[in-house]
Amino acid sequence: MSNENCPDVFEMADGNFAVIGREATGPLRGHLPSDAKLGPNERIVVVDRQVLLQAAMDMPRD
Repeated sequence: MSNENCPDVFEMADGNFAVIGREATGPLRGHLPSDAKLGPNERIVVVDRQVLLQAAMDMPRD
């Protein structure tokens, strides 16, 4: 794996979270659960499991 691939989850100044991951809207759009909806300005992003678990431990709980 190269250093150019840096998935991450981070908190923005407004309190929202941003995710950097691998864009996978095309291949995964048809595999969403029936109750999941993808808006016109939304994309499916794949984040490694370990990255998300680590981010969850670092997120504030308030």
